[in-house]
Amino acid sequence: MNKENRKMAQQRRAEERKKRERKRKIRRFLSYFIPSAAVLALVAVLIFDSVRNSQEVSAEEETSQEASAEDTSGDTSGDTTEDTSGDASGDTTEDSADDTAEDTSEDTSEGTADDTSDSQENTGELSTDTSLTVADGDTVNIDYVGTVGGVEFDGGSTNGAGTDLVIGSGSYIDDFEDQLIGAHPGDKVQVEVTFPDDYGSQDLAGKDAVFAVTVNGIYQ
Repeated sequence: MNKENRKMAQQRRAEERKKRERKRKIRRFLSYFIPSAAVLALVAVLIFDSVRNSQEVSAEEETSQEASAEDTSGDTSGDTTEDTSGDASGDTTEDSADDTAEDTSEDTSEGTADDTSDSQENTGELSTDTSLTVADGDTVNIDYVGTVGGVEFDGGSTNGAGTDLVIGSGSYIDDFEDQLIGAHPGDKVQVEVTFPDDYGSQDLAGKDAVFAVTVNGIYQ
């Protein structure tokens, strides 16, 4: 493949990666937006129920106090009013405490469950199962050593520390990520790329490079 055809292929792959990235961003937005909207709706319902219950309790308390005041007119009005007020206050406090405890418990449980679910979905576990195959959109862990003209260059190696990469994200140059599709955990893949002419390092700009890549695992 001559230089011009290679550049055209790179541009085409770059456009395809941009399209995939836009689709991925939309799916990611929806995956966060829908659960968040559901949680907000649930919180709104709980707040509405709490306010309504509080208003009902207040109305019942006022009605009870008025009835007690009418029934206990005369010499016993003071004692009866005190008892009625005390009982009503105690019941109201207990009901409010119970409602608050239930609401807090529900909110905390649901929040914890949502957080745990999101954490598991975003992180996953690194699997080294050799039957797995790297596909577009997968998050993998890799090690690599890059060379230009057979010589390693600065910043071109993970030094065995491993690094995570989302296939198709466009994080790496040229079609680096595409060449890992179809590999399995434990595979060693030779990736050939060309640094862009406007690459930040003048020593690498426009040059062909070879990366010896080891696929450590795939996140599941």
